[in-house]
Amino acid sequence: MIDLTTDYVGLKLKNPLVPSASPLSKDLGMAKRLEDAGAAAIVMYSLFEEELRAEEAMAERFLLHAELGHGEADSFLPDHGRFKTCLDGYLEQLTRLKAGLGIPVIASLNGTSLSGWVELGQELERAGADALELNVYQVAADMGLSAASVEARYVCLLAELKSVVGIPIIMKLSPFFSSLPHFVKELEVAGARGVSLFNRFYQPDFDLETLKVASRLHLSYPDEALLRIRWLAILHGRVELSLAGTGGVHSHEEALKMLLAGADVVHLASCLLQHGPGRLAEILGGMARWMEEREYASVAQLKGSMSQKNLPDPAALARASYIEVINSYQPPRGIWR
Repeated sequence: MIDLTTDYVGLKLKNPLVPSASPLSKDLGMAKRLEDAGAAAIVMYSLFEEELRAEEAMAERFLLHAELGHGEADSFLPDHGRFKTCLDGYLEQLTRLKAGLGIPVIASLNGTSLSGWVELGQELERAGADALELNVYQVAADMGLSAASVEARYVCLLAELKSVVGIPIIMKLSPFFSSLPHFVKELEVAGARGVSLFNRFYQPDFDLETLKVASRLHLSYPDEALLRIRWLAILHGRVELSLAGTGGVHSHEEALKMLLAGADVVHLASCLLQHGPGRLAEILGGMARWMEEREYASVAQLKGSMSQKNLPDPAALARASYIEVINSYQPPRGIWR
């Protein structure tokens, strides 16, 4: 019997497949289906800083200052009671998931500023979150903002949260750091228990009819996994924190490659949104069959066996045999005359 268990930020998981932050976790019934299909843990949908700030502004305007310009209204304003926020809904859903599932539940925070996140982290911990994934979604488009300043914001936010919560904190990163290994090491020193590679920055598009910026959701595709595989392979064995691969996993092949590179867990989202929970069971089954055919006894034996640390030619991952790759291209017959 193949041992599929893995350790992720101190959590003992039955296998490496973990649905990542997506709308699927908004429904308890769907979350149970994912668990039944083999999910080892689940990351909740993200709680966004922008949503909280917008709600706070709306509440202040309509509930606290409705009498502005109408002094006579102050005496008969109704008692609105407690205003239910998206944070209340998030905490309630977290409580439902913890009560209804037998697998770890990881909360997800998405924001850029220090304000409020310390208190939010404490509330999520009190509500029962087993870990906290922090997604600092920042596109560094300001020319006056240095790379060191961008990294310092991540480290500062992590340190503030780490000082008040005891649950593991996972930093979800983008690939756009000038020296990713050095930055990951900084996060480890600051107290991160894991990093998730990589966040997908959704790219704005132009609508040629309206000449406006159009925001469209594009799900991932398998080739996106290659970037994750490279950096997982470079980081494995060089840091002590847990590594998660997220983005581009649509079959057991991408999942296995991420594990071979050194991932402790593999996140799934787009394939589940497209095909439902059954795809997770298919991927898990494909992984088990591949491992059995090659006589792997456990995920632990498989993990990191093709990382840079264990390859006879470690430069192949860093340089990616650039010249060889370029020269390997063969155009379709008839294209070049």
